[in-house]
Amino acid sequence: MSRIGPIGRRPAVLVCAAALALTACSASRGSATGRPAGHVRQASGTAEQTLRLAEQLLIKSCMEKHGYRYWVEQEDGEDGGNSARRFPYVVDDLAWATAHGYGNDLRRERQKEVEHDPNQRYFRSLPADRRTGALSAVNGPRPRGLSARLPTGQLVTHSDQGCTAEAERALYRDLSSWFRATRVTDSLAGLRVGLVLDDRRYRSATGPWSRCMRGKGHTYGSPAEARAAATAPGNEWPHGKEVRLASAEASCARSSGLAAVARTLDAEYRSRLARSRPRETADRARLAREALPRARAVIARTG
Repeated sequence: MSRIGPIGRRPAVLVCAAALALTACSASRGSATGRPAGHVRQASGTAEQTLRLAEQLLIKSCMEKHGYRYWVEQEDGEDGGNSARRFPYVVDDLAWATAHGYGNDLRRERQKEVEHDPNQRYFRSLPADRRTGALSAVNGPRPRGLSARLPTGQLVTHSDQGCTAEAERALYRDLSSWFRATRVTDSLAGLRVGLVLDDRRYRSATGPWSRCMRGKGHTYGSPAEARAAATAPGNEWPHGKEVRLASAEASCARSSGLAAVARTLDAEYRSRLARSRPRETADRARLAREALPRARAVIARTG
């Protein structure tokens, strides 16, 4: 049901549906195509990247012990082309908008990568009984053993067995606390965005932005309306038209002050929400910090 995630983002391993394989159908800031682990065994990069790589290597080793193949998955950037995730309030990076518009080009590339993902191809090649076994091996037999109550009141659960849980336990030791901390703190991100968008200061700042957009020939009341127009499923705009709208949005975000207001509110609500869940916030930081030497050792040992 839920996934156990590396620090800062969800992992690649997940059962999205019975038809999908052992890999990235990430809703949250994507994972990318898989390659044999030997191509990526290095501890360079951020602490988050080091922890994620170590987790992937541990999952790979565990799956092979169960008689299945597994390719270490790569990350393809912060958002996989999802502009709503990269710019939840307003597109404010003019260079990015000029190159990618709202990211439809990157999203299409991502879809192609997923289609050729070796974990996906391998999973689809397995007979039905082996598919069931592979999913059980990676995710555990049933979503029991780990649970967390989100700030929204929703209860999320996951198996405390399987290769994902085994890898997380090896890195973070206190698996129950890590599961609860990551689930709760990750859920705060969605709450934060909603609070910013509903804040009267943000809504007021969209007025000057909208007037700026009208001056450039675009009649949209909010950045969300502009993005929806260019990215509606089945009715995506030609790239040039998409780029022109996104570039206008970014330019107006700066000149109208909307980008600055959004940044200020985001920081304000981020701090406020973290204070509202001090235990989980502290646990996540502590467990990740303590796991980092173990992660480096895993990478060195398997490199």
